Amino acid sequence: MEMSEEKIKIKGENGGLSLAFPPAMPFSEIMEELGKKLDSGAGFFLRGTLVRVPRDLFSKQELAELQELFRTHGLICRQEKPKPAPLPPQMAADVQAPAVQESEEPELRQMLVVEKTLRGGQAIETEGSVIVFGNVNPGAQITAGGSVDVRGTCRGVIHAGAAGDTTAFVIADHLMPTQIRIANYVARSPDEPEDSGKAERAYVKDGRIVIEPIER
Repeated sequence: MEMSEEKIKIKGENGGLSLAFPPAMPFSEIMEELGKKLDSGAGFFLRGTLVRVPRDLFSKQELAELQELFRTHGLICRQEKPKPAPLPPQMAADVQAPAVQESEEPELRQMLVVEKTLRGGQAIETEGSVIVFGNVNPGAQITAGGSVDVRGTCRGVIHAGAAGDTTAFVIADHLMPTQIRIANYVARSPDEPEDSGKAERAYVKDGRIVIEPIER
């Protein structure tokens, strides 16, 4: 049986995520699989992340339904912009680029995508969220205004919600950090951390940082 997770793929690229699925997949099935993925993820995605969907594959109504589904999970969905065809040189001189308006969605948080392992001594600092496709080694540090998602083992120092956002969280496939900070709360790893075999999420609950296993 084909795993449903394999039908819809979510890839990190260009400061956000893009959605990919088989060309013949019916829209109703896309919505159903995506709904399952978002519901079971409980932090699979970072709040405020931009998700791009392929252009010209959906009707306006379908796109509106997709955007609403993403919105209920705190995500922003946009169509990929088509690449403009190059103009002949003589025409290009007569065409002025239109002013770009980016203020339409002030709640959009830029997400930093790191497609490598962070080694000891390396540090990342951003006002948005961070997703790392790799490990965060001891001695590496991440400071993020939003949440942090590590697709690998996290053994470094992580500070999420650095500007005071207590709703931020930290997720990793193996969460064994030297220290976690979320806003003003601090937690250290136990001397002998247990590996639950599942991804884990750290978040603030009842005035302290708690860590629980989650399903990716």
